Amino acid sequence: MSGLITRRGLLAGISALGAGAALSACGAKTGSDTSKAAGAKADTSGSTVRVGLLNSLSGTMAISEVTVHNALLLAVKEINAAGGVLGKQLKPVSQDGASDWPTFAEKAQALITDSKVVATFGCWTSASRKAVKPVFERNKSLLFYPVQYEGLEQSPYIFYSGATTNQQIVPALDYLKKQGLTKLYLVGSDYVFPRTANKIIKTYAKANGMEVLGEDYAPLGSTEFATIVNKVRSAGADAVFNTLNGDSNVAFFKEYKSAGLTAKKLPVLSVSIAEEEVKSIGTQYLEGQLTAWNYYQTTPGAANEKFVAAYQAAYGKDKPTSDPMEAAYISVHLWKAMVEKAGSFDVEKVKAASDGITFDAPEGKVTVDGATQHVHKTARIGKVTANGLIEEVWNSGGPIKPDPYLKGYDWAADL
Repeated sequence: MSGLITRRGLLAGISALGAGAALSACGAKTGSDTSKAAGAKADTSGSTVRVGLLNSLSGTMAISEVTVHNALLLAVKEINAAGGVLGKQLKPVSQDGASDWPTFAEKAQALITDSKVVATFGCWTSASRKAVKPVFERNKSLLFYPVQYEGLEQSPYIFYSGATTNQQIVPALDYLKKQGLTKLYLVGSDYVFPRTANKIIKTYAKANGMEVLGEDYAPLGSTEFATIVNKVRSAGADAVFNTLNGDSNVAFFKEYKSAGLTAKKLPVLSVSIAEEEVKSIGTQYLEGQLTAWNYYQTTPGAANEKFVAAYQAAYGKDKPTSDPMEAAYISVHLWKAMVEKAGSFDVEKVKAASDGITFDAPEGKVTVDGATQHVHKTARIGKVTANGLIEEVWNSGGPIKPDPYLKGYDWAADL
C-alpha cells in the first residue's frame, strides 16, 4: 500500500505543478546519492558487457511491461547468437520498477552504478521516464525508451524508439476528423502523459473545428469507472479519446459495455491499448474499437513475420506482439548499430554515430534522427477484431519525421 501512496503523491504533484515539479521531486529522491552517481562508468573490460532492462514486472503496469521485457530479452538473445556487439556478448541485468516512479529512479541508479551497464532499455509511463531522466543525465548514461509519449521533451541521454506526438496523437486526430468524429470526450489516467496529451488534443481541436465535450482522469490502477462512463454516455460526444494506462483499461471497458456503449454507438480511440492489453481486457469488450500505433502484429512484411515467429517460439504460440514490444525490440538493434558505427561503447561516440542509423524493423524501415534522438515512424490506425488482433484501417503512407515539440504545426505554437 505504501507504494501506491507514494505513487499517488507524485501524481498529485504532477497534476498540480506540472512536469517541472515532478522532475524536482524525483531529483530530490535520487539526489541523496550523488556521491555514487558522479562519474559512474560502464564496465567494458571483459568478454561480456551488461545492458540494463528496466521494466515494471509487478504492479498495475505489469500487464503491459512484462511483454516489453520479454521482447528486450529476445533482441539480446538474437544479437548474442549473431556474435554480440564489437565481439562482446551482452549480459542482461533486469530491474523491477514495480509501477512506482521513485523505485524506477532508484533502480536506474543501481543499474548504472552497481551493474555498470553500457546502456539501459525500458520504462513505459511518462511518469517513470520523467523520474529516471535526471538520473541518466547526471550519470551521462543512455536510456532507450520504447513507448509512444506526449512529446515536448528531448534529452541528450535518452533515445526514443516509440512515437512522439506527431507520429501518433496528431495522425489519430486527423483520422477522427476525416471520419466526421469531431465531438470528443477525453478519458485518461492521472499523470503526465494523459494530461499533456489532452492539452495538445484540446489545442488541436480548437484549431481544427473539433470540440472537447468533457475531460476526466482516474488514478493509475483505478477500477471504479461508473461515474466517468455515465458522464461520457450523456455528453453527446462522437468519440472517446482514451489515454488510460495499465489495468485501469480492464475496468473502464467492462463498465463501458455494461452501460450499453459499443464501438458502433460511441467509438473509443485508444493510444495505450495494444494486442497484449486486448487479450487481458477481453475481445468481447473491445471488438470494433480503434487504436493508434505504428506497428501491429498483422503489419505485413518479412521482417515482421520473422519477429512474430521468433517471439512466439520463445514465449508461446498464443502470445501476441505489440507496438511497445516491437519498439523495445528494435531499440536494442538500433543501439547495436550505433555502437558498431562508432566502433566504441563510449556514450558520446555512440550518440555522435546515431544520425541516419537504419533498421529493417517489423514495422518497416526506421531511421534514427540524430538531432532529436527520435525515430522516423509510420503512423497506423487499427481496429480490434474478433480474434483479438488489430487490423490496420489507415496508415500515413510512409515514415513521419519526428517533431517532438510540434514546431511544424502553427496551431501548436503556444504549447
